[in-house]
Amino acid sequence: MRVTFARKILMAGRRAAALAALASAACLASAVASAASQVALSAGWAAERRGEAGKDLNTVFFVDSKRGWAAGDGGLVIHTEDSGRTWARQTVQTTDAVNDLYFRDKTDGYLLAGARIFTTEDGGETWRESARFHAETFGGAEPELYSVRFTSKKRGWIVGSLSRRERVEDSLVLYTEDGGTSWQRQRVPTRSELVNLDFSGDKRGWIVGASGTVLHTRDGGQTWTLQRSGTTADLYNVDFRNEKEGWAVGQRGTILLTGDGGETWAATQSPVKSTLLGVRFANDSDGWAVGRGGTILRSGDGGQTWLQQESKTRQNIYALFVDKNNCWAVGADGLVLQYER
Repeated sequence: MRVTFARKILMAGRRAAALAALASAACLASAVASAASQVALSAGWAAERRGEAGKDLNTVFFVDSKRGWAAGDGGLVIHTEDSGRTWARQTVQTTDAVNDLYFRDKTDGYLLAGARIFTTEDGGETWRESARFHAETFGGAEPELYSVRFTSKKRGWIVGSLSRRERVEDSLVLYTEDGGTSWQRQRVPTRSELVNLDFSGDKRGWIVGASGTVLHTRDGGQTWTLQRSGTTADLYNVDFRNEKEGWAVGQRGTILLTGDGGETWAATQSPVKSTLLGVRFANDSDGWAVGRGGTILRSGDGGQTWLQQESKTRQNIYALFVDKNNCWAVGADGLVLQYER
């Protein structure tokens, strides 16, 4: 099996998980504007193993305050309908690790596992394989799908990589204009591995990946151009609140922010050197970042400054979901983290 850099992150996480004790950790979600609110808090946090022992959870998504999903190794998908009090497994016909899941609304969702796309039209009660990509389609290079987003019912994008003999040789961008019934490859001006994407509205979008790569579209994904990130660190996650304000995180504690839609990116001082794997803002001021070794950071000033919060765990935290109703994170060894308001 090829070992892309995103896969290496997960593999390293499994090794670390074998040495770390399961403990409480979470992301703070109270929206407080003052800088004093950035003091690390532990009260109100809950962390439990909700997945299966030895299986990392790599992605989490909620459609409202009650209904959400987490997914990860071995095709594991778990679902809650009661704000995380109970979780039940949903069946997906794959043993590949789930890299991402995304819901357009409360019923229609997409799941990426290896080189396959699974879809649901009933909130995950049933998942069916809707597309599978083969190496023959890409000149013998193996595809890996990492991140999916939709800007409307019909228009969506997937990013990933093409690898040969465990070496990434090209980027991969796929798009659909029919709700995922068919997907076409879109050429972009980079061969670097692409890991995550986000859109603000139906026109402006950003993709991040290896070696500080940032791609941007102004025309709803018809064309993509490179932006200068100012870093060579691999970037793993990007979040935009609107067409101007955005953040990206990655290797060596890298945190980038922009106030002009990525025309300029600036690195902000990070209190950690560990790899950051997720970033999300609940509003224009309050945001969180998570990563390796149980790292949780919080900003109360739009990402200008960050303070580390005490997570009480050394488990890797792979993904983060934050909105006005929810604050969730997931990580190694089936860990699910929630801030209880």
